Amino acid sequence: MVELTAKQRQQSRLMLMFAACSGVVMVALGAFAAHGLSHTLAPYLLDVFKVGVQYQAWHTLALLACGILSRFLPSKALSYAALFFGLGIICFSGSLYALALTGIKWFGPITPMGGICFIIGWVMLAIAAWRSA
Repeated sequence: MVELTAKQRQQSRLMLMFAACSGVVMVALGAFAAHGLSHTLAPYLLDVFKVGVQYQAWHTLALLACGILSRFLPSKALSYAALFFGLGIICFSGSLYALALTGIKWFGPITPMGGICFIIGWVMLAIAAWRSA
């Protein structure tokens, strides 16, 4: 295992903590959608909410991978990947949750910014992998 600096250990810990918290929120919101919202939201809005949960699930796993990988291959690119995955979860999934629950349309334009964050996160993860060789 690579000897990590205090800053690298802290960054890895934050990545893993954010991933764990995101996982808790994702499971709770998924259950809420399945059991609490299925009879109150219009089908379209329920689907919007479920898309937010799905993207949060995938990117929580990506964030978890970043936290684990950062213990073995610490790099700035990996830290940026985690940052952008986290921002993507907040912007993309968060805006879909807000749109579905409130019906307020101005949350919609926030969603693509979250998608762009996800894309940047994946590109940064690819750069981290490339540079690790």
